Amino acid sequence: MTEPNPGPTDAELLAEPRLVVEPGVAARVSAVAAPVLEGMGYRLVRIRISGESGCTVQIMAERPDGSMQLEDCEAISRALSPVLDVADPVDRAYRLEISSPGIDRPLVRRSDFERYSGYLVKIEMAVAHEGRKRFRGILGPVEGDRVHLHRDDVKGDGDRDVLLTMEDIGEARLVLTDELIAESMRRGKAEERKMRRDLGIEPPQAPHAKISEKTTKNTRPTKKPAPTNTKKHRLAAERARRGEIEPDEGD
Repeated sequence: MTEPNPGPTDAELLAEPRLVVEPGVAARVSAVAAPVLEGMGYRLVRIRISGESGCTVQIMAERPDGSMQLEDCEAISRALSPVLDVADPVDRAYRLEISSPGIDRPLVRRSDFERYSGYLVKIEMAVAHEGRKRFRGILGPVEGDRVHLHRDDVKGDGDRDVLLTMEDIGEARLVLTDELIAESMRRGKAEERKMRRDLGIEPPQAPHAKISEKTTKNTRPTKKPAPTNTKKHRLAAERARRGEIEPDEGD
């Protein structure tokens, strides 16, 4: 009998390189921040430099399992601030902001594209694919160094299925939908239960009742029409981030 594939370890996920990277000043910040984050057990997701209201350096990070709490952001800020002060990769005063990737997160690694297969995404290519740079559709399986996409932005009888080279992608981001919000809330509740059990606040589940973390993460909508992005979704996501949705709401 063939043993099931346990999937990559945390160490392997931490060492996994990003396929989508930033140029310029953000690249210099990345060169400083990424090793510090990896040493603390976090993965760098994205760095964005904004000039609005002064200069803000936003660093998105996450644990290998995709989780990120307020305490994690605070710990990273305390560890990273003095390192950035010494390295001085930004040539002006700036405000450092540490955050989670969010529900409608960017996809920057191969494992991100694999994890969110079946969800609606927007993709902008750094290198045009057949003369086109912008795509939107349902993310499909990864095949070698490329990823399948079933487009929902095709008019007429155009080809809806494309195969995009991941290293040619400039930006890929999940689109906020009901399915994505529901999945995020299921994952959040599973993480909360695990934390309570680890702290001894909640007794462990019976073996037959356990749902593997991999199963929880890979729950996908099947045979449904392509979801849409609405104001309702964005408001629900903001409420979820602020903890205003009751534990059972959104199932």
